[in-house]
Amino acid sequence: MMGYYILAGAIMLVSMFVSNRLKSKFKKYSKLHLQNGMSGAEIAQKMLRDNGITDVKVISTPGQLTDHYNPMNKTVNLSEAVYSQRNAAAAAVAAHECGHAVQHATAYNWLQMRSRLVPMVSIASKYSQWVIMGGLLLMGMVSIGVGQTVLLVGIIMFGLGTLFSFITLPVEYDASNRALAWLKSANMVTSQEYDGAKDALKWAARTYVVAAVGSLATLLYFISIYLSRD
Repeated sequence: MMGYYILAGAIMLVSMFVSNRLKSKFKKYSKLHLQNGMSGAEIAQKMLRDNGITDVKVISTPGQLTDHYNPMNKTVNLSEAVYSQRNAAAAAVAAHECGHAVQHATAYNWLQMRSRLVPMVSIASKYSQWVIMGGLLLMGMVSIGVGQTVLLVGIIMFGLGTLFSFITLPVEYDASNRALAWLKSANMVTSQEYDGAKDALKWAARTYVVAAVGSLATLLYFISIYLSRD
């Protein structure tokens, strides 16, 4: 299990680095005030209107970096700072979340695929680690055959989460691309504000890349254990 702890530690360190960079970028661009004077909520509402979306509400949600689009009740949820602030970071986040609303309205294939996986992944991700650990214990203490079977089930469950992580990548990058394209075409930001929004979204996307790569590395590690005991 030492190999697993080393791998988990390495992934955690990279994740912390990217997360800290993301926070510093948003702090930096939160000081870059929009010349148009619009808040994140106003930016979001205008982007929705410009895309002909009238059945999605923009609401404030508690916390930091808690921004998300909820396709179930059709709401763009903006953290308190993003909802009320008038800076490049708020504009980037608000437009990005509206990008997901546009994806939903236009039946974007990758978003639909991810949505279909949500019920299975929510269960698999909750129990996969426990099943894998149970399989490893059974292999060492009871029966290699039974343990391998349990381990394989756990690996398949973990694999669903890994697949979900990779399907999330095009969804997130596409939402950012839609956001940036609209911010520019609608003249919502100056060139300096646009560069700040682009940089902030770039680091936000990297958190998903790290999560996906980390999940894949862990999956391959568990597969190697399974194959080595075959």
